[in-house]
Amino acid sequence: MKTDVIFYELIKELPQIFFELIEKPDTNPNIYTFIAPEIKQQSFRLDGLFATIKGFENEPLYFVELQTYKDEEFYERLFGEIFVYFRQYKPANSDWYAIVIYDRRIHETAPHPRYQALVEQHLRCIYLNELSTRAEDSLAIGIAKLFVESPTKATSLARQLINQAKENLLDENLQKKVLAFIQAIVFYKFPNLTLEEIEAMLDLDPFTKTRLYQSILTKTKLEAKLELVPKCVEKGMSIQEIAEFLELDAETIRKYLQEQS
Repeated sequence: MKTDVIFYELIKELPQIFFELIEKPDTNPNIYTFIAPEIKQQSFRLDGLFATIKGFENEPLYFVELQTYKDEEFYERLFGEIFVYFRQYKPANSDWYAIVIYDRRIHETAPHPRYQALVEQHLRCIYLNELSTRAEDSLAIGIAKLFVESPTKATSLARQLINQAKENLLDENLQKKVLAFIQAIVFYKFPNLTLEEIEAMLDLDPFTKTRLYQSILTKTKLEAKLELVPKCVEKGMSIQEIAEFLELDAETIRKYLQEQS
């Protein structure tokens, strides 16, 4: 399981965590929908966008990117994707922000000076390992910090968050979602442990029975299969043959090849 898959599932299912991260906890998450729109002209897809529902176009758009490695062209690509999105989808919203969530500041490459105006007005960077310790009482911030916590400290933090969730979240469905995400993050940090060992360590119900696990499993299985496509092409296989071999539909293979070209 990859960190970004878990992270985007987290803020999709629990958008209040995102709004607390950007210090706008009073935002009504119900006026937003979290999507990953495809930019057809350029054959790429935005990682995440909180777009407003109809009637709330006076609220800002939030473009969300999780960045866990150094990329010299990151801001070139990010701003390019955003403006192509504006051209293609023409949203009515006049205000927008690019929210870049880094695991660590060391993975940021400074934007070129040509983007200074955009940086000052529309860019907000968050560094998970620098989240204020004063916010540790917040369950949302605690879950975000869990992503970058060292394995030696992750278990104790996870148990603390589990207790907070059980004590503070009266909505049973919401509590189950939060517990499943905590479990997923811990599982990612201990790849050598089995799911059963993680469940026993955290004293939680079987993770494999949760909808989150099935969603993450489906996405990671798809990623693993798509990584085989270039090798299949090298062997001279047609799109239809690749689709049958990988048990995927031909359109998925075709779109993947377009994105890679």
